[in-house]
Amino acid sequence: MSDKKVFVIGLDCLAPKLAFDKYISDMPTLSELLKRSTWGPMTSTIPPITCPAWACMTTSKEPGELGIYGFRNRVDHSYERLAIATSYAVKEKAIWDIIGEKGKKSIVVAVPPSYPPKKINGCMVGCFLSPDIDSDYTFPKELAKDIKNNVGQYLIDVRDFRTNDKKRLLKEIYDLTKNRFDTAVYLMQNKPWDFFMFVDMGPDRFHHGFWSYCDPEHNKYKKDNEFKDEMRKYYAFIDTQIKRILDKLDNNTVLCIVSDHGAKKIDGCFCINEWLIQKGYLKLKENPKEITKLNPSMIDWENTSAWGEGGYYGRIFFNVKGRETQGLIPKTKLKEFSGKLIKDLENIKYKNSEAKKTIVYEPKQLYKKTNGVAPDLLVFFGDLLWRSAGSVGIGDIYTFENDTGPDDANHDWQGVFVMYDPSERQAASGKKQEVSIYDFAPTVLDKMGFKVPKGMKGKVLG
Repeated sequence: MSDKKVFVIGLDCLAPKLAFDKYISDMPTLSELLKRSTWGPMTSTIPPITCPAWACMTTSKEPGELGIYGFRNRVDHSYERLAIATSYAVKEKAIWDIIGEKGKKSIVVAVPPSYPPKKINGCMVGCFLSPDIDSDYTFPKELAKDIKNNVGQYLIDVRDFRTNDKKRLLKEIYDLTKNRFDTAVYLMQNKPWDFFMFVDMGPDRFHHGFWSYCDPEHNKYKKDNEFKDEMRKYYAFIDTQIKRILDKLDNNTVLCIVSDHGAKKIDGCFCINEWLIQKGYLKLKENPKEITKLNPSMIDWENTSAWGEGGYYGRIFFNVKGRETQGLIPKTKLKEFSGKLIKDLENIKYKNSEAKKTIVYEPKQLYKKTNGVAPDLLVFFGDLLWRSAGSVGIGDIYTFENDTGPDDANHDWQGVFVMYDPSERQAASGKKQEVSIYDFAPTVLDKMGFKVPKGMKGKVLG
């Protein structure tokens, strides 16, 4: 064990192609840091989704081991029961749990999923899953009052980032980012810590809300729109906030800047359940006449072999005899059925898009274990240039309007990784070409002088 401390700035969805390339000239603090850091694109989890990615990062465990495959997960093999991935869903030890057992203190702010906040050796502030500021969103409970008195009202998230009110959204994203950094600055200066980690959801909300306004390659881009330069300005603003933290760290503290995944333009939404209906895998009792969220009560289960969930990627579940309540597919036919469905999915063609391929995985291809109820197939439409729309009644398998509200971007396979250790004598460790999200926890523990526990998936970065 060493006396070295680690401070982590988490920027949800920050895109390496923007932070390391397109906007680097607008980010002087980051630009200088890269000259003295180990850095590079960091390969995310499969799926590259906020939940489970941050939990995987801080535990070095796969989604299958955590049993978290998205924000909402099946509780059992009934059709109705889905549960949000709260902090209680993470059963594996995170960095703060491991170092806390040895007396080291942590401050954890808004690292998903961290609601309800857990009792740790230090303090924890809930993430964007916290229902409101009237809930018990901090540990200890009195920390909420402390933050309010010294920082101001804690902002959990922006209101409804899928909105056409872009001026309101833009203001709230800036307010959220500043509030998150204000909170971090106050806590780092006024509470004891050896490990500090916070996550700002601002970049994620910005990308989803404004990508089409800032990227000329986006299908919906309009030249000379009033928001065309806002992404550059926002990345520059993030850089000023990073400097606030950097200026307050001593030479005994390692600074990490990370994102859970990246972002890219979205070309459209592929209507997974409309497609399954068209292919004969899914049958409804009655076809709705307007766009409707698929509800299990709408499905003719005796004639349905598969159904899907919407989101940034598609999850497909099989209706298996002896497993689901009204299962149809015999277990002896599962391999054959899965193979046929995968082939059909891989043959999907896309409309008005450069997307060429659909990537399909079975959980056993990805994970050593599949705890909880995993999807039978994980589907990445158009290699993430398309998202999955789960609603029915759309009348087509393609839509260019998101069924859950305006959304300009999808997640991408790589996030960012920067690690600056001022105690290292060399000017820079240089760009790392292969960094995995699973390497983060072992590397942090090693920096702090801890032995990496057995079972962590990642490796220590040099």
